[in-house]
Amino acid sequence: MNVLNLIRWKNLFMIALVQFLIKYALLEPFGVQVSLDALGITLLVIATVCIAAAGNIINDINDVETDFINKPHKIVIGKSISEKTAYNLFILFNLLGVGVGFYLSHRINRAPFFSIFVIISILLYIYSTYLKSIILIGNIVISALVALSIIIVGVFELLPSISPNNQQTQLIFFKVILDYSLFAFAINLLREIVKDIEDIDGDYKAGLNTLPIAIGRERAKYILSVLSFIPLAAIIHYIISDLYKQPLAVSYFLIFIVGPLVYIIIKTFGATTKKDMHHISIMYKFVMLFGMLSLLLYKFVILK
Repeated sequence: MNVLNLIRWKNLFMIALVQFLIKYALLEPFGVQVSLDALGITLLVIATVCIAAAGNIINDINDVETDFINKPHKIVIGKSISEKTAYNLFILFNLLGVGVGFYLSHRINRAPFFSIFVIISILLYIYSTYLKSIILIGNIVISALVALSIIIVGVFELLPSISPNNQQTQLIFFKVILDYSLFAFAINLLREIVKDIEDIDGDYKAGLNTLPIAIGRERAKYILSVLSFIPLAAIIHYIISDLYKQPLAVSYFLIFIVGPLVYIIIKTFGATTKKDMHHISIMYKFVMLFGMLSLLLYKFVILK
C-alpha cells in the first residue's frame, strides 16, 4: 500500500481509464481504422502509467522538504519507504515504461514513436528537479504532459492507419482527442495553481518561486478565478454549438461539468484557508474525471 501511495495510484488509474475510454468508447464504436489491438492498447497504458509513476516518485523525492510542512500526514519517503528504495523504484518504473514503449513502437512499425516515451520521461525528471520552481513554467509543463497522455492514444491509434481513403475520418477523431487533451490541460493547469496557493508556506521555505509566492496569495486567487472562466466558456460554447439537440448530453455537461465549474469559481472568490483550497483542488479533479467520462456519451449522441 505504501508503494501505491508513492506512485499515486488514483492518478495513474485515471490515466489508464481515459486511454481505454478513447479506444473503446470513442474509436471502436464508430469503426474507426486503428493500429492497436487489445494487447497494443494495454501495452500503451502500461508504458504511460509506468513513466507517470516514475515521475510521481522523483517528484516526491525532491518534495520531501516541502511536504514536511505542506502534507506531513502524507509523507511516504523517509517514513515507510527509504529514499534509496524510492530511487530504485524510480529507475525500475522508467526502464519498464520506456522498454514497453520501445517494444510497442516497433510492434506497429513506427520506431520513431519511441522517442515520445523518452521525452516524457526526461521532462518529468526536469520538471521535478528544476522547472517546478519557476513561476508558471512548471505548471504549464506538467499540464502539457497530462494532455500528452491523452494525445498519445491518437498518435498510436490513428496516425499509423491514415490512408487517402480514411484521412478525413481519422483527422476528425484526432481532433476530438485533441479537444479532450486541451480540456485536461486547462483543468490541470488551474488545479496546479490551486495546489500552489494551498502549499505556499512550504514552497516559500523551500525557495520555490510559484505564482502565489511571486504575486501574493490574493492576487493569485484572483487570477485563478479569472482563468477558470476560460474552460467554462469553452464548455458552454460546445454545448450550444454541438450538443443542443441532445438533451442527455446537455444535461450531463450542465450537471457534472458546468455546474461544478461555476461552484468552483464562486468558492474560489471566498476561499480563505488551506482547507478551502484543498476542497477546490478536489473539485477540479472531479471535473476532470467527469469530463473524461463524457466519452461514454459519444455512441449514444452521435449514433442516435
